[in-house]
Amino acid sequence: MKKILLLTLSIFFGNVLLAQTITGIVKDPLGNALPFANVYCKQKTKHTHTNNKGQFKLDNIKTGDTITISQIGYQTATKIITATEKPLVIKLTTKTVQLKNVIIKKKMDALNLFTDINVKTTPLQNAQEVLLKVPGLMIGQHAGGGKAEQIFLRGFDIDHGTDVGITVENMPVNMVSHAHGQGYADMHFVIPETIDKINFGKGPYQADKGNFTTAGFVDLKLKNMLDNNMIKLEGGQFNTKRLVGMFNLLNKEKQQAYVATSFNTTDGPFESSQNFSRANFMARYNAQLDNDNTITISASHFKSQWDASGQIPERAVNNGTIGRFGAIDDTEGGQTSRSNIWLKHTKLLQNNAYVKSNLYFSNYSFELFSNFTFFLNDSINGDQIRQYENRNLFGGQVEYGKEFMLLNKKTLIKTGIQYRNDQSSDNELSHTKNRKTTLEQYQYGDINETNISAYTNAEIELGDFLLQPGLRVDQFNFGYQDKLSPTYNPLSNEAVTLSPKFNILYNYNKKLQLYLKTGKGFHSNDSRVVLNQTVRKNLPSAYGTDLGFIWKARKNLFINLAAWQLYLEQEFVYVGDEGIVEPSGETNRRGVDLSIRYQPKSWLFISGDANYAHARALDAEVGQNFIPLAPKFTAVGNIKILHPNGWFGGLRMRHIGNRAANEDNSIVAKGYTVTDGNVGYNFGKIECGLNVKNVFNVEWNETQFATTSRLQNEAAPVEEIHYTPGTPINLQGYITFKF
Repeated sequence: MKKILLLTLSIFFGNVLLAQTITGIVKDPLGNALPFANVYCKQKTKHTHTNNKGQFKLDNIKTGDTITISQIGYQTATKIITATEKPLVIKLTTKTVQLKNVIIKKKMDALNLFTDINVKTTPLQNAQEVLLKVPGLMIGQHAGGGKAEQIFLRGFDIDHGTDVGITVENMPVNMVSHAHGQGYADMHFVIPETIDKINFGKGPYQADKGNFTTAGFVDLKLKNMLDNNMIKLEGGQFNTKRLVGMFNLLNKEKQQAYVATSFNTTDGPFESSQNFSRANFMARYNAQLDNDNTITISASHFKSQWDASGQIPERAVNNGTIGRFGAIDDTEGGQTSRSNIWLKHTKLLQNNAYVKSNLYFSNYSFELFSNFTFFLNDSINGDQIRQYENRNLFGGQVEYGKEFMLLNKKTLIKTGIQYRNDQSSDNELSHTKNRKTTLEQYQYGDINETNISAYTNAEIELGDFLLQPGLRVDQFNFGYQDKLSPTYNPLSNEAVTLSPKFNILYNYNKKLQLYLKTGKGFHSNDSRVVLNQTVRKNLPSAYGTDLGFIWKARKNLFINLAAWQLYLEQEFVYVGDEGIVEPSGETNRRGVDLSIRYQPKSWLFISGDANYAHARALDAEVGQNFIPLAPKFTAVGNIKILHPNGWFGGLRMRHIGNRAANEDNSIVAKGYTVTDGNVGYNFGKIECGLNVKNVFNVEWNETQFATTSRLQNEAAPVEEIHYTPGTPINLQGYITFKF
């Protein structure tokens, strides 16, 4: 009887002793906490992920159980649990992406795994590639490489940023009330090799994203450390040269600092040299002050200048007046610069709470010479215009977040305030000649615009559901002093808008997430539009809905499919090229997005994005309701090889279909399909490669517009397609030294 009692007690207490709650922290190679890492116990089929402090907890784990810890871009780690286990400290090492180790987490930004895969498998080579990593987003350049790219997304011709909010670690890139156009977003101050992660979202669904976030947002996260010092030399056709240097100053467990610099030059494929040059510099310091405080200080500067051949009329090429890479006015071009300093601080509090703060300041200068209509308005001197501004931009954000149990449901509350002030001095639009003589000033004044906002957002876990209600409020103050006015008469106006959000995520299991996202967003109008007394809406709203899923169909295959709709209220747009207020009515867009990521072999990655959009104006007659340049169908396909013996290479295809260039579709912007390729070999500390742009040497138009213009020898104006020709086949080689 005693033996039976002892055996029973032994089994009972043994199970009690063996059943444990396991806690731990996951860190990156330098000891920084790694949030949202996957933690999985096979024996119990339990999984969780680390919080903002890199911490995790698993209940009812027994001696001998094995847990695996994984994160995209890191080597998977395993740990066998022992009876005397203390809180675990697990460091992950970097590694090539393996899709089989990736699971779908119960969080709002799970779609970011698609850009994570893009960045980790195909490192960024140039500034233009940054936005192309976002599924469904297309770009085009039409002014010599120094001007911000034209953006297309979800049935929008976004111009240079009117309907996609772009930030670098919460520092805004879009410029309000810009000399060239509202929302102008020049990302060229970022050195591509310093980018660690690209966060994105489509639609107006996140409470912490405000102005311009209608079609979506893009936020860049920069590296806190360098794995190696690096020098990179690039060169190729069209007298193209690029030099990149990245150097560690500190590389300790709790302190890291580095500097990065790049210098670019090219003449381009045009008959008149672009004379393009750009210089970039960045310094960054990151420190873990203690277990709960992290601070990052960054500073950067860039300057760019160039000449451009502009957008040329089809008729001038067809009749032999100019060649395909010729120009009607080759005195276009400009110069721009931006200096930034920004600071981030994260404070981890007790009871799963945190405070994140950031401050930023930018000094920005812009000057652009363009000629879109040639001799339409001035038959003697031509129609060249100058757009200029000098801007100071400063602001910041503070966010408080806390995880807690609400009615026995795990809940995360995030609330924050944001402030931004833009002071644009000598904002000018003038009629000029040969970039030297000012013939007439059309617009000239000072703009002062302030945006103060507050938001709150909750994430409530109800079993396999995640509910995310949110609310945002924005207050704007618009100010303008017209320096062409004979009297001093500063104008000002105010506007307020509320933006509610509500999203539902359902994680059927770790392989399938379904979601319904809804929300209201907006983009502000230029201050000069708001101060126009005929404007009915200062902050026109956008209402969006997404219904879709993310599915890990196989261990190495991810699929995202979403149907969406976006309605925009009437708005008035300031046309910077003409200095006029141009009304546009209500619009509606709907479509389908499809993204696929597939890894059939450990060294082979295949990806594809296909996007369909139907965009129409609602207050125009059928047949007259096309939205000019709104893309209907776009697609991107990639094949990437990262062979373990050192060889790598790939092909990348991008396609945009034919689209209406005017309201009745009588003028059509022709679509194109362009393929780029690369091949190289990694020797370890030395890497060399060859990039081939436009492999099949197709003749394509990178950007196109329906424009009314008149050439000097013409008696009457003509409306037709004006375009910037796409680059022909060209080779660029590079070699990288790491030490």
